[in-house]
Amino acid sequence: MTTRDGRRVVVITGASAGIGRATARRFAARGDAVALIARGVDGLEGAAREVREAGGKALVIEADTADHDQIDAAAERTEDELGPIDVWVNVAFASVFAPFTQITPEEFRRATEVTYLGFVNGTRAALKRMLPRDHGVVVQVGSALAYRGIPLQSVYCGAKHAIQGFNESLRCELLHDKSGVRVTMVQMPAVNTPQFDWVLSRLPGHPQPVPPIYEPEIPADAILYAAEHPRRREYWVGVSTAATLLANAVIPGLLDRYLAWTGYASQQTTEVTHRTSPNLWRPADEEPGTDEGAHGSFDHRAITRSPQLWASQHHGLLAGASALTAGLGALAWAHGRTAKGTRWRGSFEERSMPPVRAIEVTRAAWGLALLLAPSQVLRVLGGRRSRGAKVVARLLGARQLGQAAWSGLRPSRSVLAGGAVIDLVHAGTAVALGVVDDRWRHVALSDAGVALAWSLAGLRDSGRS
Repeated sequence: MTTRDGRRVVVITGASAGIGRATARRFAARGDAVALIARGVDGLEGAAREVREAGGKALVIEADTADHDQIDAAAERTEDELGPIDVWVNVAFASVFAPFTQITPEEFRRATEVTYLGFVNGTRAALKRMLPRDHGVVVQVGSALAYRGIPLQSVYCGAKHAIQGFNESLRCELLHDKSGVRVTMVQMPAVNTPQFDWVLSRLPGHPQPVPPIYEPEIPADAILYAAEHPRRREYWVGVSTAATLLANAVIPGLLDRYLAWTGYASQQTTEVTHRTSPNLWRPADEEPGTDEGAHGSFDHRAITRSPQLWASQHHGLLAGASALTAGLGALAWAHGRTAKGTRWRGSFEERSMPPVRAIEVTRAAWGLALLLAPSQVLRVLGGRRSRGAKVVARLLGARQLGQAAWSGLRPSRSVLAGGAVIDLVHAGTAVALGVVDDRWRHVALSDAGVALAWSLAGLRDSGRS
């Protein structure tokens, strides 16, 4: 489905700031038509300007997600002016930072209506139009807090838990009906958005996201990917999200005590003093001059890259890498067992085999990543992703796989020493490339460091150092 002029139609709630705004720019860069839904007029106009500058088509719709009629009318207007909706992204939320006993019933109800029922209303409006066409994607922007409650955010955690259960139930129903409409959820880490400057707070310090803090462009990339690969039930963004969800599954009681001890201090800071009026009842970016964009007050501490996000998007690749490296390890082990008691020319004693296998398993995983996913590796390392760069990365990956296989199957001193020399030459070449062309410096030095580490390990295990 596309617009009348060939564009994909995307609806984003909470599009005036933070993750929603960064996501709007990502879709616009693909040439999509984006309907921007929020309450803040000045923020919406700023988002619309950025969408147009990025190459997309913008439609500004002022609406409150807590009101089903407003959201349904927004969906109707979107289809009237842009065309059939292809993607609906639920982002909008409101919250209160305070101990539960200090949140009034009215405040709790309002935050729940915006955050939880806002997602329900948006999903309902989307499905009303998508189901008859048997086409479309709904992306729910979740959080690690959809699984793990933390102190001082009872209303937000409760709403995100509710969204998680609602989305799982809906997904089961769509699977039962064999529907072509997909729903998926993206679980977020702490993100540097303006919400911490305008959230209703009763804390003595300035509210802050629990470190590590990520820039909103990282979640935006994840949402775009999820919209284009919606068969996965959910995606995790950031190593902190993965660690939180895994720890909560294994040691939830211990995590309760840890968060009771650290959760109050980690959500407050004295470094930031910028505050605006709380946006629970009325938008903070409504009047002219109040647009704060996508970023909050923590740019000086925020992370701009997430290797974990790449890993979350490429489970199949990592599974293949794990299977291959496990296979190489098994072959090396079997070969060592076969050779027990036999003196090959220059072979190791059996007690020297484990460190050799570990080196080659790591090398094989790195080589497979370069060979099968050069763009993603270059992106993580900060290098250019031109066609030539990808070809070079694949050649290097093939070389690493070949060396790993040979060293694993014939673990002799001469083989490891030769491989160490090759790695040393590789490291020197990469350093020279980084010095000559600063556009390659980051990726070249990273690759050189890996090669040098393998070289030193190879020299150690070959007995030449």
